[in-house]
Amino acid sequence: MPMSKSLIDLISILDLEPLEENLFRGTSPKTSWQRVFGGQVIGQAMVAGCRTVEARLPHSLHCYFILPGDPQIPIIYQVERLRDGRSYTTRRVTAIQHGQAIFTLMMSFHVEEDTAFDHQDKMPDVPPPEKLSGEEIIKQPFFKEMPDFIRRYYESDRPIELRPVELSRYFGQKIPDGRMHVWIRTAARLPDDPALHMCALAYASDFSLLDAAMARYGRTLFDKRMMPASLDHAMWFHRPFRADEWLLYAQDSPSAQGGRGLTRGQIFRADGTLVASVAQEGSLRERKEQPAG
Repeated sequence: MPMSKSLIDLISILDLEPLEENLFRGTSPKTSWQRVFGGQVIGQAMVAGCRTVEARLPHSLHCYFILPGDPQIPIIYQVERLRDGRSYTTRRVTAIQHGQAIFTLMMSFHVEEDTAFDHQDKMPDVPPPEKLSGEEIIKQPFFKEMPDFIRRYYESDRPIELRPVELSRYFGQKIPDGRMHVWIRTAARLPDDPALHMCALAYASDFSLLDAAMARYGRTLFDKRMMPASLDHAMWFHRPFRADEWLLYAQDSPSAQGGRGLTRGQIFRADGTLVASVAQEGSLRERKEQPAG
């Protein structure tokens, strides 16, 4: 894959500036978004934590979104070294803006171990990403009728390539069991750094995940009647992968109630290997109509 501006942007987003020991600064890309993308804060906080650990890779993270991030100013990441054990290392990372914590993340690192226990779920049987390319989709007669936000996935240069499988849901079709799938990868090749690939996948894991909660209703988070927001995010890394190769993100939502929706995801390599699992709860509220006058 050739180098693209979008990849350079992703690398620059994840390349934090060290300020002093355990303190880093990150910036946001210039976009029209009015708040910082949640995946960006997860990815940057992961980078900050990884820079304080040697010879170990993260195996899990748990985080909370506390306040919306302001994309106009830098984010300060403060790392606390909670534990450096023989098998596990623990870090807590706090993202700060305007003197307030906007996000907090706990990360655990683990040395490699051999074990007799090794199993995984089977990857869902879905069309390969080659069948869902922009060139293939543009040929379809329904392309001109697709909502603008989906057409932009195929017509613009983005840090993460997304190829949704269930395209009919963007025309209002309901998915009764709420299961949806999307192929993802970085827009171009990344350096051979396993920790960077984990941070890139964490960045991408926040894309479309809450949308799984809307699939049962034939609606999307791009619906202007919705006010979606991520509340927390958890991720577990199981097996090696490259974030610049196609990965299948299989998602579902087992529950929604009280203005919140729970979503889950499993991420597979194209050969069927389960590489990561994700869970997220989000705020799902409809905008209240303002009274006339």
